[in-house]
Amino acid sequence: MGMTIAEKILARCAQKQRVASGEFVNAAIDLIMFHEALAMTSQIIEEAGSVEGIPRVWDARKVAIVLDHYAPPPGKNSKMANKHAKIRAIVEQLKLPYFYDVNSGICHQVLPESGLLRPGQLVVSPDSHTTLYGALNVAGTGIGETEAALILLTGELWFMVPPTIRIKIEGKLSKYLNGKDVFLEVARRFGSEIAQYKAIEWCGEAVSDMSLDGRMCIANQSVELGAKFSFFEVDEKTLSFLKGHGVREISPVYPDSDAVYEEEYSIDATQLEPLVACPHSFADIKPAEELQNVPIQQAVIGCCANGRMEDLAVAAHILKDKKVAPKVRLIVTPASSEVYTMALAKGYIETLVKAGAIVTNSCCGPCIGNIGTLADEEVCLTSTSRNFKGRMGNPQASIYLASPATVAASAITGKITDPREWFNA
Repeated sequence: MGMTIAEKILARCAQKQRVASGEFVNAAIDLIMFHEALAMTSQIIEEAGSVEGIPRVWDARKVAIVLDHYAPPPGKNSKMANKHAKIRAIVEQLKLPYFYDVNSGICHQVLPESGLLRPGQLVVSPDSHTTLYGALNVAGTGIGETEAALILLTGELWFMVPPTIRIKIEGKLSKYLNGKDVFLEVARRFGSEIAQYKAIEWCGEAVSDMSLDGRMCIANQSVELGAKFSFFEVDEKTLSFLKGHGVREISPVYPDSDAVYEEEYSIDATQLEPLVACPHSFADIKPAEELQNVPIQQAVIGCCANGRMEDLAVAAHILKDKKVAPKVRLIVTPASSEVYTMALAKGYIETLVKAGAIVTNSCCGPCIGNIGTLADEEVCLTSTSRNFKGRMGNPQASIYLASPATVAASAITGKITDPREWFNA
């Protein structure tokens, strides 16, 4: 009996010939990434009795730090500024070589661009959207700060080997649809608990045709389906991205032909339409055309779910020579400084600014309410990762979630809008 991608990676990390779903293993970690959570992890170690904080790490070459959630610290937030200072001191003290300060971008874009990720790795972080790395055939998953403290000292963590489900996206996606719409359709059709503590393997014609940006969106959003891991197989698009970011040793992991899946699902991409998740979860997802009477006061495009070149390109295409509605604030956040620079060179940023967008530095600010906090009763349509109550800083506001195309079209009209009528306008 063969193994799935998750089983193969965990078997290697546990130094076993094979593992099976439900088995518990102690796995060696290939890389751990921190953002501001490093300060909390240090505090946990201090409270456990280490007066000097983190005394050592098991391997400095397997630790990366990206300051992105409060980058730079907003609103006279001296508490966070002090945490940043503490993190910089830890980096210097422990001589950690992979440190990305507040001018770098969002961790889940910076790390793929860093050249530190390779297919087949087991990578963890105190951030739930670490599943994004599965777009590069990496087993990425979120952990807690206490688990992170253990890893820093030992380089290991126990896992239960998850069952794997396979989701096949057949047919071809229309040009106005992207990975966000695929994720929303999966959540709408099969429920947002479909992958609770499971690994997902994505496949099918639409997945093969999809850009790496689109795959990163789906892998990122997979945690909202409950996924432990979310995998895409390596192809020429993956190889091109990795080699373009300095990765030379590439050993893809593929599932065996006789691998056992808990369940297999299929979706016909040709039947998909632009979708919107209504407040305050992914339990209520509707076609955009059914919500066209919902006015919005804010629109957000970007961050780690949809702040890559493909996303900025479609937004610029729709907004070119148009204006954001007078009562709407459009905030655009490129996922990293690299993406920002590329978008500048392509003219996307200029197009968006001329349309009336506010383009921020690359950070998590709009997604978590550090930038663009909503007022009471306001409505925001966003392409970021979550629409949970209070996510953007105010539990009295409402957040709808959709693709960058839907958000861009809605920013023009001032209400939730199906982007199909605007795509070629």
